[in-house]
Amino acid sequence: MERPANRSYMLRGTRITQAQEVATEKYWAQFGISVDGIENPPPIVPSEYFPNSGVIIMEIGTGMGEATAEIAAQFPETGFFAVELHKPGIGALLVRIAESGLKNIRIINDDARMVLEHLVPDQSLDAFHLYFPDPWPKRKHSKRRIVQADFVELIAKKLKPGGYIHIATDWVPYAEWIEELFNQSSAFHGGIIEKPDFRPTTKFEGIGLRKGHEVRDLKFYIR
Repeated sequence: MERPANRSYMLRGTRITQAQEVATEKYWAQFGISVDGIENPPPIVPSEYFPNSGVIIMEIGTGMGEATAEIAAQFPETGFFAVELHKPGIGALLVRIAESGLKNIRIINDDARMVLEHLVPDQSLDAFHLYFPDPWPKRKHSKRRIVQADFVELIAKKLKPGGYIHIATDWVPYAEWIEELFNQSSAFHGGIIEKPDFRPTTKFEGIGLRKGHEVRDLKFYIR
């Protein structure tokens, strides 16, 4: 699979704790979907991984898995794909999965764009969660933001009719950028919403709030 010229993420720190490493070794075979480094990975058909789930959501970039695990625990009948490349983050999420006894999460270890472009069938997902993606605040780096016009088109193809994407960011210029791009798309309608009760305030979000950042939640539905 061809890699994008401008990656939307930067892996900051790769030190994995012993607990994360143990959890990865113990639980990856059960909860992981290996993609990164595999020459010809098979398609990821959501209904095959979650045959008994009426709703299947893909979270793009799970960080350390705090929100992912808490939301999955609130909605045990919903299937969650967690897409993450950061090995400590994957290990941390596997620790949370084991501690909470979660059964409704599968972790994909690759770039979300690559996964969506090459491995996920069209109209196969009910929703996307994109929480606090790297805002790339400098103007010269804005092309590295994950939300671009082609990304909007890509997720529109992967959503079922009536599907949506829920985004949260603590960088107001990025929120405005996101809203503008989705409003330019004929595939979506929506905008800023109140923070839903199910989305927890993570440690990362708390740091931003203490710095005076304004957190905005946005939700866009397929027309």
